[in-house]
This record gives sequence, structure tokens and C-alpha cells, in this order.
Amino acid sequence: MIIGLDTSCYTTSLAVIDQNGAVAENRRRLLEVSLGEKGLRQSEALFQHLKNLPQLLGKDFAGVKVTGVAAAIRPRPVADSYLPVFNAGASFGETLAQILGVPFFGTSHQEGHLRAGLIGNPPLAEPILGWHLSGGTTELLLVKPNFPGYEITKIGGSSDLQIGQFVDRIGVLLGAVFPAGPALERLASLSHSAAELPLSTKELTFSLSGPASAAERLVGQIADADLARQIFNSLSKVILKISCLAADEYGIKRILLVGGVASNQLIRADLITKATQTGLKFEFGPKELASDNAVGVGLIGYDYFQSRKG
Repeated sequence: MIIGLDTSCYTTSLAVIDQNGAVAENRRRLLEVSLGEKGLRQSEALFQHLKNLPQLLGKDFAGVKVTGVAAAIRPRPVADSYLPVFNAGASFGETLAQILGVPFFGTSHQEGHLRAGLIGNPPLAEPILGWHLSGGTTELLLVKPNFPGYEITKIGGSSDLQIGQFVDRIGVLLGAVFPAGPALERLASLSHSAAELPLSTKELTFSLSGPASAAERLVGQIADADLARQIFNSLSKVILKISCLAADEYGIKRILLVGGVASNQLIRADLITKATQTGLKFEFGPKELASDNAVGVGLIGYDYFQSRKG
């Protein structure tokens, strides 16, 4: 079996991939954020990861034959990509591999998201476009296969505020607990408003600071559910607009959406409905694997270790 580890900014994750490439375990623990706060410092997150990892591993692996360990050791697959939180998974993973006498493989958090997002979708044989949408990332990507991971080039996205930050900021103002995405989605589902917030785009980039300020001014002025719905209406609209531009520029119609925000059912439904009008093919992985997890990291490790057998 392969153990996969991911220690992102807000989730400690451990996955186990069995000898057939199936997910045997998917264990996650959200990091604790104080009520009313909108995030964690890297040092606080790192400390919580170090406490969580042994607990996620537990004692039920006794007798299980582990043949390799994989971990997300950096945010993206580029040389200067670094965040301290990933040191927790990297250090724990390497130590575990040495104790077990098995090989260790390091990949990136973003590649793990893409690999998990491909579950249930065709394998990646040719370049595709990808959206990584989360609290810390809002990037439009050109994704090419580069076994066992991917060659990723950022080609667009937000120029300022991240989508997850936007959602969390307004959600907390409306009384939701951080992370506020699920609560804001439930609230938005109570409204049928078709209104949108003002958006500013330039080529393949867009700004969310303006919509965030507009949303803040609307708090208390309109129904909370209508405001929540306007937020998601606006996000799906800008994702669709930028996707159309990128599809024309790169000649690619297949677009994979990953990251916590990609689990939002309102955005998913809106994009799938409108895709038929544009010729785009939007793809999503399993909803439960959109947010941070170690499944994709474990599957990349599985691919790598299987190739070494040959």
C-alpha cells in the first residue's frame, strides 16, 4: 500500500492507496481557527499539523505492508514554490519511509489536486486547461502530462483577492464560521436572485477586490441569501468568461476544476448548464475530493512506484 500525505494551510490529510490503485483510506482533519478569525499564521498551522499527523496515522497500520510514502512537499511544481506548512508532511513522510525501509516520493499540493480531480474523468493524455480554486489559490492553468505528475503553467486567474478569501470574508461577516464556503452555499441555495456583483477583467485575469467591497457594502442592505447568491452568480460568470477566452487562445475545450471552491454545487451547475452554449467541457472530480486531501498525492505516489516495478 502507498501512504499519501498533504499538510496544506487548513487541513492535515492522510490517504492510503491499495495495491490496485483504489482509495483504501481518506483521513482529514481541519485545522482549528478561532471563532471570528479569517485564517491562520503559517507557524500556527505548522504546529497543528505536527500534532495531527501521528493521530491520523493511528495504530491501525500494524501489520499493513506499506511499499512507499508520498507527500506534498511544496505548493506548486516550480523551483521557487514554498510554504512552511508543507515541511510538516515532507518531514513526517521522509521519516516514516526511512523507518519502514520504503522509498519516499515528493510531489506538489497542486498536482495532488489535479490527480484527485481526474478521478472519474478521462486520463490526461493531452494538454488541458485547469482551474485551481481555493482559499489560497485562484489560478487558471495550462496543464500538460509529465509523469508521474504534471507540467503546470499559470496563464491567468485573480490579480488580487483569492476566491476562497472572498467567500470567507463575506461569510464571516454574515455570521458563518471559518471556513465559510459551505455555510454561504447553503444560504445562497435559499435565493433565486439572478443579480451579480460588478466584475473587472483584463485578458485572462480578473479582480475580486472590487466585488468584495461591493458585497461588504450590501451586508445588511439586502437579504443575506440574495447576497450569497449574487456572490456565486458572479464567480461562475467570471470563470466562464475567462475560460472562453483561454479556450480560444490555446485551442483547448477541456477544462478541469479543482480546489475547495470547485465543490460548490451552484457554481458547478451553472457552468455545466452554460457550457453547452460555448462548446466547453467542464470537468469536476468527486465533490468530497475537491477540498484539500491526500488522495491525489497518494495516487501520484502509486503511479510512480508502480512504474519503478517495471
